[in-house]
Amino acid sequence: MTFASALSDASEAARLTALWSMAILDTPAQRDFDEVTRLAALALGGESAAVSLVDDRRAWFKSRICMPATEAPREHAFCTLALDGVEPVVILDTHADIRCIGNPLTLGPDGYRFYAGAPIITRDGHCLGTLCVLDRLPRDEVPPNQLRALADLAGIVVGLIEARRYRQIGEVASQIVDVTSDAILCVDGGGTITFWNRAAEQMFGYSCGQAIGSTLDIILPPAHADAHHGGFRRASAGGRTTLVGKSVELTAKRSDGSEFPIELSLARWRSTEGAYNFAGIIRDASARKMLERERQQAKAFLDTVVDHLPAMLFVKDADTRQYLLVNRAGEELTGWSRDHIVGKTDPELFAHGATYERRDDAAVAGEGLYVSESEFVRPDKAPVTLRTKRLVVDGPSRQREYIVGMSEDVTETRKAQAEVQRLAHYDSLSGLRNRASFVDELDRLIAAEAPFALVSIDLDRFKAVNDQFGHLAGDAVLAQIGDRLRAVATATTIQARVGGDEFAVIVAGAAAVEQARQLAATIAIRLASPIVTPWATVQLGSSVGIALFPEDATTTEELRQHADLALYRAKQEGRGIVCFFSADMDRAARDRRELERDLSVALDQHDITLAYQPVFSADTGQITSAEALARWHHPVRGPIPPDLFISIAEESGLIRQLGARILCLACEEAMTWPHHIKVAVNISPMQIHAGDLCQVVRHILGSTGLAPDRLQLEVTEGLFLRDVDHTFRELAQLRALGIQVLMDDFGVGYSSLSYFERFRFDKVKIDQSFVRQMLSSQASSAIIQAVVGLGRKLGMGVVAEGVETAEQMSALIEAGCTHLQGYLLSKPLRSEEIKACIVNDDRILAVASTDGLQAKAA
Repeated sequence: MTFASALSDASEAARLTALWSMAILDTPAQRDFDEVTRLAALALGGESAAVSLVDDRRAWFKSRICMPATEAPREHAFCTLALDGVEPVVILDTHADIRCIGNPLTLGPDGYRFYAGAPIITRDGHCLGTLCVLDRLPRDEVPPNQLRALADLAGIVVGLIEARRYRQIGEVASQIVDVTSDAILCVDGGGTITFWNRAAEQMFGYSCGQAIGSTLDIILPPAHADAHHGGFRRASAGGRTTLVGKSVELTAKRSDGSEFPIELSLARWRSTEGAYNFAGIIRDASARKMLERERQQAKAFLDTVVDHLPAMLFVKDADTRQYLLVNRAGEELTGWSRDHIVGKTDPELFAHGATYERRDDAAVAGEGLYVSESEFVRPDKAPVTLRTKRLVVDGPSRQREYIVGMSEDVTETRKAQAEVQRLAHYDSLSGLRNRASFVDELDRLIAAEAPFALVSIDLDRFKAVNDQFGHLAGDAVLAQIGDRLRAVATATTIQARVGGDEFAVIVAGAAAVEQARQLAATIAIRLASPIVTPWATVQLGSSVGIALFPEDATTTEELRQHADLALYRAKQEGRGIVCFFSADMDRAARDRRELERDLSVALDQHDITLAYQPVFSADTGQITSAEALARWHHPVRGPIPPDLFISIAEESGLIRQLGARILCLACEEAMTWPHHIKVAVNISPMQIHAGDLCQVVRHILGSTGLAPDRLQLEVTEGLFLRDVDHTFRELAQLRALGIQVLMDDFGVGYSSLSYFERFRFDKVKIDQSFVRQMLSSQASSAIIQAVVGLGRKLGMGVVAEGVETAEQMSALIEAGCTHLQGYLLSKPLRSEEIKACIVNDDRILAVASTDGLQAKAA
């Protein structure tokens, strides 16, 4: 997304002309601009700020704070949005603003999430850019007083820019005056110039030859010419005039038509012929006017600085202790107006004023900065913690005349420090101990060799709560879990939240084993009861694992591992189960780790092979495709079940390597088959979520030479449990390669018909559990009929898995299934067997299949 200004071409051209005329672009940094920029960041509490000037191609930063670049492309610069308005532009969250979608300045961990910019508008009404404040954190709102402060500071920037331009002009004029002195000219009674010195040449732009003999009209602005003519005629006739005998301020015109202020001292004398002549001494007043302007701007700048400081600034008389000045922040902080405060002392204003004056005494008695912290109660009874710095400074009348103080409201800071201290040991959501504090407690108990039980708790179905109802509902659930665990606490227990939905309890004491057993049973019951939140009522349940010290482990790490093993076994055995650690679990874990190591070796040595189970057309009985099934023959253990070594691969991170090996081998072997036969490969959800599956598939197809339309990828419904949008994007990229995508095991997972609305699968495979029960279960039969109807309406093929009897096959064909797969038709075949089967065009591999297909044909 890029930003564009709504200004017309003519308005934009005029705006750019005004900007370029300021001659400020690509000039060195200036302290005044830097100070205003720092004040803007302070006023809005922003991390970054800049004076941003927008030309025809970029936003250039005259000054900047915490911004690495000196400029940004105009189409990406937020300040482009302010060029056609007069009010500040505020973007509370760039990620939530449609105008900022795709803007590179908002992306990544260092992207800007908040922007506020006040337009820098000249007196001629041209917007040169903005004074802007940015932050990497979004905001809910910007207080009006902060926006006013930003606009006021933007006005100062305008003054600085214009003053800088005028200063440049004034410096040129000043150099001319310093070198050539004042311009001197003489005119006769008719207004004809009779004398013109070198300074006048340089001041007005006319040479001596050009000026002498000309009238005063060459230096008179057209707008004032008539008035000057009338006054000059009266003075030439000897009449009264206000110009003679004193210095007056006028406007003069140079040869180029430009006008400038002058100070004119005019003398009149009568010539020998009786006519009046005039001599004028002219001084260019541009520098003085500029100085006055700068002084006014300096005063406005100082007033703005003082009034918009985020901290209270006050000045007292060091002798009387009366307040002489209080800024706007002081009014807001104390709750009293400056009119109420100025002229009074602390005891006259505040209940604890005498205490505040004693701190003034300490500041006056000492040297340097005096810092103190005190409690203050506002008129609305709100307590405020103030941190005040006092400094005694000299004044125009005497030394050490004033006490200058700055007070900051540190109430929230002190509260935050207390909260940080609490959060160092406790979890903010559940109110229980956090992981670090809990581990410290384990270390302490083990070091003390005190027997105890470690109870590890994992919530069931918690992820579904977050996915279905959102993280606010999940947070509410965690808070109630914390309440329930505290409710069963005793003097010998310590509860903690050690992970997202993982909790733990230490049960100490001599009877720790029995207490842990009873406590775990109570926890399982308590956590199984419904949890009511504003978003939904949910029922979770939990699994509990217990390990004992010192019986099961003698170190913190080992004890936690054993408690997790017991928890893992409890989750395997079913929800709501409590399981104690045993040596068998440790052996099983070690055995699984050994298999993981062996699987890694097997992958490196290409020991993973494939078998293929054919898929038959219900219409023709011919093989249309074959599903690749991974096989691993362990050199010592023999055949390892696929569900075991695939689950190990998913847990250990080997699934990407295993998946790539299976996919590559399937494509290579399918290249030896007839071109009309497709090969189907199952894809793990972790391969999809890795984010590079499309690149892997493209590479394998290219290296093996297999046509994309011969490859089918089978995915399960479990794929959609996490980051559904990302999943559909990945599937769409695979489909774009020409690959077919199949929904496998439909109906047994987290089925949702919305999947088919967002993505049109090429085929859907009915899980074999429905096929197995279809002849005895009306529900299974109805589900099959529904899926077939859905496939027909959406143009998807329907594959029935697990066909084992002729009766099942006949019923499935009658129901309208387009493809069949199962042991009745063919068991999984080795690579050479499936190739021979396809080449021989074996349409039927069982007598039962012949009958069923003939029945279909009839």
